[in-house]
Amino acid sequence: MLSDAQTAKFKKSLEAERALLERELSGLGARNPANSADWVPTKPEGDEYGADRNDNADIIEDMEENSATLNELEGRLNLVVRALENIEEGTYGVCEVCGTDIEHDRLAANHAATTCKTHMPQ
Repeated sequence: MLSDAQTAKFKKSLEAERALLERELSGLGARNPANSADWVPTKPEGDEYGADRNDNADIIEDMEENSATLNELEGRLNLVVRALENIEEGTYGVCEVCGTDIEHDRLAANHAATTCKTHMPQ
């Protein structure tokens, strides 16, 4: 079981990671107005659609490339947010599969881990 000091340390790190992820995401996309937890790709700043079809295709291609990165970052952000919610609920550091404590070294390596080493995704 984690001490209050350990939990506070992990919380601080998770909050810093959340801020970093949100900054990275805002550079690649924007929050979906219909669902603020969802991010959607946007065209790069300064790029405008125009009459040239090739330029427009380049803009769309860049957006598609950014979409993969955005999805990866969004997935990590969701894990970080869930870990912060677990801290608030008092369930942080408990394996979501078996209910045992998540090993400290696992949490140190991945502050947003949701399972113990036994149930870690392969």
